[in-house]
Amino acid sequence: MSYYDPLETRDPAEREDQLMDKLARQVAHAKETTTYYFHALAGFNPFECVTREALARLPLTRKRDLIELQQKAPPFGGLNSLARHKAKRVFASPGPIYELQGKEIDPWHMARVLYAAGFRSGDLIHNCFSYHFSPGAFIFEGGARKLGCSVFPGGTGQTEQQVQAMADLKPEGYVGTPSFLRLIVEKAEEMGADIRSLKKACISGEALPGVTRDWLKARGIIVRQCYATADIGAIAYETDAEEGLVVEEEVLVEIVRPGTGDPVLPGEVGEIVVTTFNPDYPLIRFATGDLSAIMPGRSPCGRSNIRINGWMGRADQTTKIKGLFVHPEQVAELAKRHPEIHRMRLVVDNPGGQDRMVLHCEIAAGGEALDQALISGLREVTKLRGEVAFSAPGGLPNDGKVIEDSRVY
Repeated sequence: MSYYDPLETRDPAEREDQLMDKLARQVAHAKETTTYYFHALAGFNPFECVTREALARLPLTRKRDLIELQQKAPPFGGLNSLARHKAKRVFASPGPIYELQGKEIDPWHMARVLYAAGFRSGDLIHNCFSYHFSPGAFIFEGGARKLGCSVFPGGTGQTEQQVQAMADLKPEGYVGTPSFLRLIVEKAEEMGADIRSLKKACISGEALPGVTRDWLKARGIIVRQCYATADIGAIAYETDAEEGLVVEEEVLVEIVRPGTGDPVLPGEVGEIVVTTFNPDYPLIRFATGDLSAIMPGRSPCGRSNIRINGWMGRADQTTKIKGLFVHPEQVAELAKRHPEIHRMRLVVDNPGGQDRMVLHCEIAAGGEALDQALISGLREVTKLRGEVAFSAPGGLPNDGKVIEDSRVY
């Protein structure tokens, strides 16, 4: 078994100690060098942040709030410690949300991901992420350069030209979305073009259906997944074990209950929250808005870091009911008032064409007094009338949903 570096197989306790040491220094750095964290972390002593419990007391920075933050304090919302004129590149993701690339070639830590996907120094990588506005293509190119690979900047679209370039240049690997890779292979078969040099792919940006993985494998292409964001870069990646995604060594991952910053138990679905150690664009407890869960045990590939299940949906389940928005944070506020309830789920449906809210609660034993308190509390926090239903612990699905919109139109 081959690994990118010894960090991947270190003892988990050693990793945790080193992460906590880096965490305190990164929190101090963010507070000292960014205007946003100077205010957001006021009252917190960075050097007391040396445990997961202390980390969980820090506020979240939500991805969905970046647009407003950046409008108030352009261009990066005050989260950057590196000045714009010193950045290597500046990007725009849909929103728009602006990100910067600092001094590093691979600040997104994609080299490790590519290595796990089978890429090696000297390979030619056909890069079909977009080079326009967003950082996707540069995130993978940065990792390729650090790994010692060459890159063909294919970008998106122009399927016939992509096939022709592959047939002529004979790249060993592909990075891009799985759907576009399938289109390229189908077009190559239609054209009778030889792209058999393509043996591996590292994909991101969309789900990888099992049928697509198998279809590509039958044509000699082994596909590995990567979970990454424009703001952070690599968060977790697939290995040859193909059992979940191993968390990248240079980030700290938490799974929290949607609408809160409270970590959930291992195996429970919640929102992915990431703390980075990027000195130029530090992100502390960055709530991605994506759902996943920590998997039990260690990967059969030998890497010792925790694993997540991959992307399992969106955490922001805000919905509009009778003209009013209802947010996961409101359900979380109600849950804080009733710690005896194991889990809450607000289900919205419309029997007879009329919107209805039912608050489903997991609890060993309910009662009339609790029922009335919950109905009153639900109306207080949402300004809407609702009903309550009780179920035994374990009666609600473990899918991270706090609000379920089941209305049929």
